[in-house]
Amino acid sequence: MIYAIGDIHGQLGQLEQALALIDADGGPDARIVFLGDYTDRGADSARVVGLLADGIAAGRNWTAIMGNHDRLFTRFIRHGTVDDDAILSGKGWLHPALGGATTLASYGVQAAVADEGPVNTDALAALVTAAREQVPDAHLQFLESRPLMHCEAGLVFVHAGIRPGIPFDAQVEDDLLWIRTGWLDDTRDHGALVVHGHTALDAPQHHGNRVNMDGGAGYGRPLVPAVFEDGQAWTLTPTGRIALA
Repeated sequence: MIYAIGDIHGQLGQLEQALALIDADGGPDARIVFLGDYTDRGADSARVVGLLADGIAAGRNWTAIMGNHDRLFTRFIRHGTVDDDAILSGKGWLHPALGGATTLASYGVQAAVADEGPVNTDALAALVTAAREQVPDAHLQFLESRPLMHCEAGLVFVHAGIRPGIPFDAQVEDDLLWIRTGWLDDTRDHGALVVHGHTALDAPQHHGNRVNMDGGAGYGRPLVPAVFEDGQAWTLTPTGRIALA
């Protein structure tokens, strides 16, 4: 039996509620896979990262996978970059749609850099310097050291998905963090049920060969955990399990 929690996006209260549902179903030693995107959009990214890092350091049976937003955050702090070639819209990490400024605010750093148009390089450099002073290096190291995939018998957990037709051990990082095209519409059997997030829905959904756990918590919708046991899947609610379909 293993549990999964989709994209959290700085929603600490939602995360605490999801953990309480798992505790009620499977107890305090339940195995949980977190599917990435711990940061951005929600107001409490710093506390979400801290909770996960502290829990894993304390020996909780948790696996936290890297998400694309987590990589955007760490690359901004380490290298001062706001762009990624995988962002097809061309928007930078500080754009409200991506939510980087809310992550910085959770660490006490206010972003005054314009989110559209030409980047003011001096303002950006000042923002990076301020962020490096406020964001604990332990948080960066935690996010940077996250695995890209977790495999179990009959289950594969990733953030965005996989490139169909490519062996699991030959997948590339950008696909695991960003893929949508060629993945979401693929109906073939991948040899295991792929559990992922990244593409926001109204609620977790089972597609036969994959389960999308991103129920849109980053946009204010509930963070709904799921449990996988004996080839079946359920979401968890305050009144018990509901078959995931």
